[in-house]
Amino acid sequence: MQLERLLQKHGFGTRKDCRALVRRERVRVNGEICDDPFADIATDGLVFSVDDVEWPYLEHATVLLHKPAGYECSRKPQHHPSVLELLPLPLRERGVQPIGRLDEDTTGLLLITDDGQLNHQLSSGKRKVPKVYLATTKHPLDQAQIDQLLAGVLLHDEPEPIVAAAAEIVDEHTLRLTVTEGKYHQVKRMVAAVGNRVEALHRAAVAELELPADLKPGEWRWLSAVDMEKLVKSK
Repeated sequence: MQLERLLQKHGFGTRKDCRALVRRERVRVNGEICDDPFADIATDGLVFSVDDVEWPYLEHATVLLHKPAGYECSRKPQHHPSVLELLPLPLRERGVQPIGRLDEDTTGLLLITDDGQLNHQLSSGKRKVPKVYLATTKHPLDQAQIDQLLAGVLLHDEPEPIVAAAAEIVDEHTLRLTVTEGKYHQVKRMVAAVGNRVEALHRAAVAELELPADLKPGEWRWLSAVDMEKLVKSK
């Protein structure tokens, strides 16, 4: 692939912008400066850098973000900053979007991608992809509430009860809840339906992919092949 086209694909601007980057010797290919924007670059296993920041060549960009509170999962946020502002500009310019949505006050694992097929596969309710949440509750939890969640609770505007895929008490005020739908405010509404209230909500896992313990709020990393396998198992 021509270097200028490769840079454009990865969000570094127009072809003209990318040619200028190369001619100013701001681009390295496998560690070596390349000043020819029309150079044909082998993409298999390629790592290039712009202004000494390394980027892997990726046909599709998919990242895992530890979402902090106070951010909206939208390209056009209304009341809070977009989670996309936590990503570098070239990545945003690729047109990445969150897979599903977390409320602005919800924290935890959020996947962001420009792969439309992957987005559909993981966000479609028909796929029943499990998502694991840790909910901090206002009132103490008890087994009766767990039993209700596992049996199914009827939510407003839903024709049938919504059943938790799993539910367990972590401690007196912490519920670990697994759901497979993506209903609006689903976890909060389910907890409210059993007579409790969610005070804080954190997504710990999607399918078999867990939020890395060393990834701090606001930080992100590329999804690895192993990570992708953990998601694919859910389809």
